[in-house]
Amino acid sequence: MIMKRVVLSFVIIAFSVAAQAQRFGYVDTDYILESIPEYQQKQNELNEISVQWQQEIEAIYTEIDRMYKDYQAEQILLTDDMKRKREEQIIEKEKEAKEKQKQRFGYQGDLFQKRQEFTKPIQDKVYAAIKEIADARGYAVIFDKAGTLTMLYTSAKYDLSEDVLDEMGYSVKTEGK
Repeated sequence: MIMKRVVLSFVIIAFSVAAQAQRFGYVDTDYILESIPEYQQKQNELNEISVQWQQEIEAIYTEIDRMYKDYQAEQILLTDDMKRKREEQIIEKEKEAKEKQKQRFGYQGDLFQKRQEFTKPIQDKVYAAIKEIADARGYAVIFDKAGTLTMLYTSAKYDLSEDVLDEMGYSVKTEGK
């Protein structure tokens, strides 16, 4: 029994020493990405595409609104069969608008695909630079403070964001950080 306690104590001490020897750092990927002109250009392109697609959808809804107003104005003059056909046309147009909206902005939609196409190569470069720095400097863990990670305290000396930008060949911002 005493031997188990001694071994357990030794294991705990060994893990404590190993944990103390590990280095930790953090980066702010939002800051890094905002500092890369290519990323900003791709974000602007995405915004333009998004606005264009939104206008496309709004045009369909404008058409639906016009169809409905026309239907209301002419409803008194229409036969029951004509009313039913008009209502079906309006319903069909609404389905078309909703489907277009889902196609463009829905989960895994066109905007999501474009964002992946535009930003994934840049993000891959950022993560490769982070890995290079971590490997070269012996960091065990690098956190990203831009995401959902909550850090109650951070010392600027462990912020590797500028180093990642240097590794990628981008000039380092000094103001505003």
